[in-house]
Amino acid sequence: MTIQLSSSAFSDGGTIPQKHTCDGEDRSPALSWSSLPTAVKSLALIVDDPDAPSGTFVHWVIYNIPASLNGLPEGVAKADKVEGIGTQGINGFRRTGYNGPCPPRGPAHRYFFKLYALDTSLNLKAGVNKSDLENALRSHVLAQGQIIGKYGR
Repeated sequence: MTIQLSSSAFSDGGTIPQKHTCDGEDRSPALSWSSLPTAVKSLALIVDDPDAPSGTFVHWVIYNIPASLNGLPEGVAKADKVEGIGTQGINGFRRTGYNGPCPPRGPAHRYFFKLYALDTSLNLKAGVNKSDLENALRSHVLAQGQIIGKYGR
């Protein structure tokens, strides 16, 4: 199954506005989704940049998003646990929550926002990294969706 994932801030393949990057307010963009399977218990989101010079760079890890939600608001707090939103992990900047695009000068990078519908809530502590999350969700994915944004300097 495929989840329909979108953002009011940018279209799939479009440019991520500066306010969602390190050159602006560095606020997470609003996201919305639909077409979740009926058996979904929680959601997880990973945002990463496969075009980073040192390899894929992680910008956001958030999980145990309630299945009752149909999106995330702009500017999710940079806290371990955000009431009613989910639990956040550590990104490539070694910080909790969302840190947006901050590529070196050159061609625009692609930022993959990947949403996973899971058949369980994950028993993970706050502060896990992308690898830990991917290992935990591996056998629990019911559906997934993604949107790609671009940003360059």
